[in-house]
Amino acid sequence: MRITCSYLGKDKVWETPESEVVFGRTEDRWPVILDLSPDQKVSRIHGRIWEEDGSCWVEDLNSSFGTQLNGKEIKGRGKQPLEVGDSILAGRTTLLIAFDNVAQSRETKYLEEGTILLPEKRHCEAGVAIAKDVDATDTTPISSEGSENATAKRLRMVYELPFQFAIHTTLKSLLSAIVEKLVELIPMGESWALVLRERETDALLLKAYHYIERPYISETLLRRAMTDRKAFVWRKNEQVEISGSVARIGIESGMYAPFLWQGESLGAICAGTRRSDAVFSDDDLKLLVLVSQYAAMAVATHRAQQKTQEKARSESVIKANLLRQFSPKVAHQLLSHQGHLQLGGKRSLVTILNSDIRGFSQLAKDMDPDEIVEMLNEYLGVLVPVIFAQKGTIDKFMGDAILAVFGSPGPDPRQHENAVRAAVEMQTAVTRVNQLRQSRGAPCCDFGIGIHSGEVVHGFVGTTDLMEFTVIGDAVNRAQRYCAAAAGREVLISPEVYEQVRSFVEAEVTSIRTKHEGDFVAHRVLSLQESDETIAKRIAD
Repeated sequence: MRITCSYLGKDKVWETPESEVVFGRTEDRWPVILDLSPDQKVSRIHGRIWEEDGSCWVEDLNSSFGTQLNGKEIKGRGKQPLEVGDSILAGRTTLLIAFDNVAQSRETKYLEEGTILLPEKRHCEAGVAIAKDVDATDTTPISSEGSENATAKRLRMVYELPFQFAIHTTLKSLLSAIVEKLVELIPMGESWALVLRERETDALLLKAYHYIERPYISETLLRRAMTDRKAFVWRKNEQVEISGSVARIGIESGMYAPFLWQGESLGAICAGTRRSDAVFSDDDLKLLVLVSQYAAMAVATHRAQQKTQEKARSESVIKANLLRQFSPKVAHQLLSHQGHLQLGGKRSLVTILNSDIRGFSQLAKDMDPDEIVEMLNEYLGVLVPVIFAQKGTIDKFMGDAILAVFGSPGPDPRQHENAVRAAVEMQTAVTRVNQLRQSRGAPCCDFGIGIHSGEVVHGFVGTTDLMEFTVIGDAVNRAQRYCAAAAGREVLISPEVYEQVRSFVEAEVTSIRTKHEGDFVAHRVLSLQESDETIAKRIAD
């Protein structure tokens, strides 16, 4: 029976093999099979749906608000027949019922996403009593009474293999355990070897082995098993010509099986003997095939886990780098779209903010290294959040300098305003830090800030595991020129920036001298003159 419940626009699908379902709202004294909570208009015991004599029925069990079948009230009218497509309304929950015939109910079915299995009966109703239980973590081998023959030992090994997966946490220990089991069960094998194929080089790597005198390994036969995807027993007297390692080490018989997983040969396992009277049987070969299937599963599982761990480590490194350069909000957006987080760049118009400490070299000369780092961290600790708050990105820290970008990695139509606003707030933050440092007798710093806007190449450089965001172009150099000319506590902006922000910035025009490029026109920011309109726009953004 499949029941689709719709309540306040949300659907849930329930499926149960039971031929009778009581629906309502569950409480300890009155358990029901189908709980329609949190619909408060559904009674504790509201109604029931059942199959009887090949027909389907619904009945209201004296609920408070009644039950409707296809829009008609059925409370007090006894059982009512259900047809395909009928709709039941209990409280504010709509139930649509689909019944399977007996033949269909015995088939294996696929449950769609969102389907929930209803219990057949509650324990208190079914009267279930636990006769015996077994510790599911106990991997003790099955005990055998009296002597155990070879067939019984092999069956026991097959039983134990899944438990071996559980108790061995590494591929190395698991594969070694498999070889040890085979040595025990097929003692005529003097030499055992388990190899895995390295995907990058196609080399066969020996992962587990056992031998009496020396290992007997034929790469030719191992690769044959992997290429042909067949297990086989090899006997010397069946070969027309003996050559290579097989002839040199005197193997009389060998047994080989590949590790096959989803169409790929992951490796192989082999046994060999120099005894001419030793014969590997069909049962030996079948056992080896079974073990190789378990080994293939183990290798595939291990590789999947390793890939997941490597991906997690890579994501952790990427996240750490992103949080260093971007605000947490932007970093989260980039991480959630990693398909687009790729090495490479693009050209676009951005706004560059460059700031550094005036007279830092002379100041640092008289300070201990720990004091210098502590001082920089204190200033950066208040300046970086200001940049992030105004949608800026940290391109890099250069000693005492900060290079920030506005309008990248994503476009920002208000990038010029945000950059200037960030610069003014940064100077305010520096003033507060200086007051605190001065009160405890610590050295204080003043920052000069320059801002310019222009076209740059920006994007991620490095490797896929360790990438950094950067900007390249003449606009970066220009911003550094304005920064170098700015006095302590001063913000200088280029004409290109001033043109975009003049409506809310009070500034005075000046010029700056550069060593190789002549004089630049600059605008010294005096204050922000924001109107109610610009404030409203900022709040809306």
